[in-house]
Amino acid sequence: MDSKKFDLWAEEYDKSVQISSDNNEFPFAGYNNLLNIIYNIIHKKEKANVLDIGFGTGTLIKKLYDEGYEIYGVDFSKKMIEIAKDKMPLAKLYQYDFSKGLPQEIENNKFDYIISTYAMHHLEDNYKVQFINKLKELLSKEGEIIIGDIAFKTRTLLEKCKKGYSKY
Repeated sequence: MDSKKFDLWAEEYDKSVQISSDNNEFPFAGYNNLLNIIYNIIHKKEKANVLDIGFGTGTLIKKLYDEGYEIYGVDFSKKMIEIAKDKMPLAKLYQYDFSKGLPQEIENNKFDYIISTYAMHHLEDNYKVQFINKLKELLSKEGEIIIGDIAFKTRTLLEKCKKGYSKY
């Protein structure tokens, strides 16, 4: 989906994600469990710098923001960013298409955690390794990258799933 489709989805995004998660249905089956796992990993370190790639409306990072973590984020949907900014006015949130890299404002920082949930599947397969290597350069000495996403054994299986759920 392009940023315009995400902008249109933004107002109902949290509700539709929750319904999909609650019903254990594609694409957000297990979503709440995944967010809790990531939250618990990060929460072990106090006052960490966190970069969220594809943060959407900020569901995960809002909890961390409320606890005093320094939050940075990159998302390509202007409307999703507006919703997240209302929740986290002091977070450093940037509108940028991460399939083209990262905004300059991010590139000079070091992060204790770089996270991405349900976003990396939007990247072309041949770009994923290159992008993750770029993220590694932004990690602090003890930093970690945590990715939670939809995964398929083959591109064919992904495409089959997309066709089966095209109405979503």
